[in-house]
Amino acid sequence: MNFPAQHPVLVSLTPVVLLIALGFLAGRLHWIRDGAVRDLSNLVFLVLIPALLFRTMSTVRVEQLDPLPLLVYFSAALGLFFVLLAFQGLDRRSVAFALAGVFSNTVMIGIPLVELAYGKAGLVTLLTLISVHALVLLTVITIVFELVVAREARASGAAATSLWVTVGAAVKSTVIHPIPLPILCGLLYGQTGWGLPVVVDKPLQLLANAFGPIALLLVGVTMARTRVAGLWRHTLWVTALKNLALPACVAFSGWVWGLTGLPWTVMVVAAALPVGANVFLFAQRYQVAEDVVTASVGVSTAMGLVTLSVVMWLVS
Repeated sequence: MNFPAQHPVLVSLTPVVLLIALGFLAGRLHWIRDGAVRDLSNLVFLVLIPALLFRTMSTVRVEQLDPLPLLVYFSAALGLFFVLLAFQGLDRRSVAFALAGVFSNTVMIGIPLVELAYGKAGLVTLLTLISVHALVLLTVITIVFELVVAREARASGAAATSLWVTVGAAVKSTVIHPIPLPILCGLLYGQTGWGLPVVVDKPLQLLANAFGPIALLLVGVTMARTRVAGLWRHTLWVTALKNLALPACVAFSGWVWGLTGLPWTVMVVAAALPVGANVFLFAQRYQVAEDVVTASVGVSTAMGLVTLSVVMWLVS
């Protein structure tokens, strides 16, 4: 493949690679301590991301949003998820692996990458996906997890928590969250047509500009702390599913539903993103495969530097 110096894939991925590498170096040299990583993560998720999401979505009108890309993406992701369960069996470990195979890091890597590669139009398409990404996937997968846990509880004779109580709590915590909430608020404000006053817009712009570099540095720091010794077989399997199989499924789904152009491109690239951190939170919550999931996040991110380049070149 011919990669000229100004090729969009190379231009958009180079800053991502360099910032992740710098974060990796900082993590290896212990320039950033464990406690500081948590603080920086809180800064990103509670301040910088909401500023970026609200500011971007405040300029979008609901009637301009297209539901077809969402149909294409979720039909492929959920289809692959249930196919994996059918082949692996229905237990907590299988659910965790299947979740890792379909849940993308759409925020920390997806937002800066898509904005660099495809501009504001591509970012709006991605944010439309992000606004319901966690809500759809995590709600469905919570139901599956709870069904498995309830079955295990019945088999052991223990009392199980009500499924609907658990699902309701999951939906509530997913909506009232630093990612979906500013998107919804931005959309609602955008319908007023007022626009953001300069005294509000300028601080939001400065915060939004800080998001990408800090988020990518944190990805590198996390990778530096990931242990993969003895877990290669499972992590490579999860990485192949997430980085290659899911984008192939989304590309095929787009062909089936007739999605073309930039929305199709963004959906395929979003599917090719590495494993999202929410998968590790689920593994912690249900106490299953925590080591494999953590390693898979790091390995899929590292290999994503190559696989994302290939996918972005193909869809271009």
